[in-house]
Amino acid sequence: MGEEDKKFSKELIGKTVVSKTGKRFGEVGDLIFETRSGELIHIILRNPTTYTQKLELEKDSEGNILIPFSAVIATGDFLVIAEEDII
Repeated sequence: MGEEDKKFSKELIGKTVVSKTGKRFGEVGDLIFETRSGELIHIILRNPTTYTQKLELEKDSEGNILIPFSAVIATGDFLVIAEEDII
């Protein structure tokens, strides 16, 4: 994993996660990488919204909601995810 990737991933933490239809999901709390490849595989959601908590999303052993990084379609002021890719 290069410096660029590390810098990019640090910039994601704290961003608000929204779907492309504008539904708020919460914020990026942390990131999970594949140890061997360094590939970003999951976003750990913090402060999930009530809407998000009602969805049956994948959770880690501590009960944090996980969003597959493959669902991310844009990053900027917000992290935009394709809701249909996670439900």
